[in-house]
Amino acid sequence: MNGPNVSGSIRRRLILQLLVAAALLAGLLYYSVRNVAGSAVEQTQDRILGSATLSIAEELRGGEDGVEIDIPYSAFSMLGAMGNDRIFYRIDVSGVTATGYDDLPPPDAPAAGLEPQFYSARYQDTDIRVAAVTRAVLVDGRQVPILVLVAQTRSAQVSIIAGLQGRAAALGLGFFVLAAVLAVLTARSVLQPVNSLAEAVSRRGPQDLRPVSRPVPEELLAMVTALNGFIARLSGALSRTESFITEAAHYIRTPLATLRAQSEIALHQSRDPATSESLRRIIRLTDDTARAAGQLLDHAVVTHRADQRSDEVLDFGRLVADVVESARPTAEMRDIEFDVLRPPGPTPVVADRVLVETVIRNLVDNALKYSDEDGHVRLSVQRHDAVTELGVTDTGRGLAGADHQALAGRYRRGANVGDVVGSGLGLAIVAEVARAYGGGFELTEAQGGGACARFWLPSA
Repeated sequence: MNGPNVSGSIRRRLILQLLVAAALLAGLLYYSVRNVAGSAVEQTQDRILGSATLSIAEELRGGEDGVEIDIPYSAFSMLGAMGNDRIFYRIDVSGVTATGYDDLPPPDAPAAGLEPQFYSARYQDTDIRVAAVTRAVLVDGRQVPILVLVAQTRSAQVSIIAGLQGRAAALGLGFFVLAAVLAVLTARSVLQPVNSLAEAVSRRGPQDLRPVSRPVPEELLAMVTALNGFIARLSGALSRTESFITEAAHYIRTPLATLRAQSEIALHQSRDPATSESLRRIIRLTDDTARAAGQLLDHAVVTHRADQRSDEVLDFGRLVADVVESARPTAEMRDIEFDVLRPPGPTPVVADRVLVETVIRNLVDNALKYSDEDGHVRLSVQRHDAVTELGVTDTGRGLAGADHQALAGRYRRGANVGDVVGSGLGLAIVAEVARAYGGGFELTEAQGGGACARFWLPSA
């Protein structure tokens, strides 16, 4: 039987999707923190740089002789608080550098007023951040424009941003790890109802065809509805199969029995030897056909009831005695004697009565069929620890070296029974029932000739 066609794992697919979403969110978190932190550091440095530039510009004084430049120490001390960056400055009076680095790049278009103007530039092979402030002072009664430039290298800013980026990366990684754990737990939680439903269905016995009524999430309602519909259809099909088997057994066995009875009546009334011989052949063929049809129907019943058992506590020894009594007339016609040995008390087993009776009947039928006339069939029922065993020993032709496992297959017969009509299903039925109940079946040569069949079931 082919297994289900597996097309992937919902758990892996769900976890993968959640991990991809977590990775995207972790990356977004990293870039967001990095950009916000970098912008905050840059704005902080700009404010400090602008404050230092304004403090220098505010200390400029004009007079009759020129411009008095007094650079406060506090301007450079507040810049030094940012780190060990290099500081550059330049003060231009009327476009001429009065002090500082005369090659410090000015802004493209200096803004008027004391509002600092910020820009970045490349100076002395390093990146710098520059703040520019323009103001005017009175010198000898006229206004003189003064441009104040203060610049600072960006190594401290880069170092601070790198540290914040590392923390942002650690935060993003931590978020991803936490999201991965939550993804696994979420996938397990989401699939738990499916696993619970599968476990509940798998715990059912083969005969339990009740609808599934356990509470399920709304998303599983369609699947449970479809499953209940399938169970209902299967139950109906099994009921129809059982009815068909019962009716087939009736409509096949009854006409054959009627044909045999009419043939026997005609045989007793016949005076023609040729006609009598023909009637005898008809009776033999009818018996063989009835036996073969019976075994085919028995096999169909066993196959059907093995999955739809009606187990009950049975007295195994009593069943054996009943089957022997029903087969005694057939045995007496061939002068075969039965010898039944069973314990004095009950020998309880839990099994389906129809299946167990079918097994016993097939073992007894085989023993009678392959035994010689005036033979002897011995049946013994014994309890061994946790099993109850039936042994059937005949004085017939034996197995002729055949493997008992091969003889227990469907439509398999021994090489020494070609003259005896049979379907090759009797022992297959016994083996199938033994497997269904966790019991066993074994067929061996009997001492002194014949065969010994052993069938056992777990004791009640």
